[in-house]
Amino acid sequence: MTSPASSARRAYWLKTLHEWHWVSSALCLVGMLLFSLTGITLNHAADIEARPDVLHKTATLPPALRDVLRQQQPDVDRQHHGRAPAPAALASWLKSQWAVDAGGQEAEWSADEFYLSLPRPGGDAWVRIALDDGSAEYERTDRGWIAYLNDLHKGRHTGAAWRWFIDVFAAAALLFSLTGLLILKMHAGRRPFTWPMVGMGLLAPLLLALLLIH
Repeated sequence: MTSPASSARRAYWLKTLHEWHWVSSALCLVGMLLFSLTGITLNHAADIEARPDVLHKTATLPPALRDVLRQQQPDVDRQHHGRAPAPAALASWLKSQWAVDAGGQEAEWSADEFYLSLPRPGGDAWVRIALDDGSAEYERTDRGWIAYLNDLHKGRHTGAAWRWFIDVFAAAALLFSLTGLLILKMHAGRRPFTWPMVGMGLLAPLLLALLLIH
């Protein structure tokens, strides 16, 4: 027979676990929907037709800016091994010319050209400037919303803020799973199928990994 103290202790922990369970589920609900959906789209990426939208533009760099790049290139090559952000004047020109945000982005400098890669979720972009005549090219590729969401799933070119979100989401999902497991344990006495179902959830992926993945 369960003592009153034991029943009160069990009720306290069950209430606490339920509170942590619903709070963690609320925190990671939208993230779980997103990552579940993109898990399906990533698994069937070859079956989903993508039609990239490519934008290509050209221009001529003002002579004064071209001279700045040509003057700075030897120093960049010698001091930074050919990799350095765009000068402020060039970043301002790219912003006004093509709405390109080059601030703080590391570019590749060579004797012939300045090349700036601008990868982003769901696409990419680049800027190339020839140092001899100042001819400039800008190309942006957009692979659509599915590719964008898939890259969010993978954390590809998403920046520090999104990586922090993934860490927080993973912690909330872990808390949600652990509290759910403890709640199952506390109810298992009255639900005989609890542990067989949990065991099936463990055994199915384990057998698939051992027997069918090579």
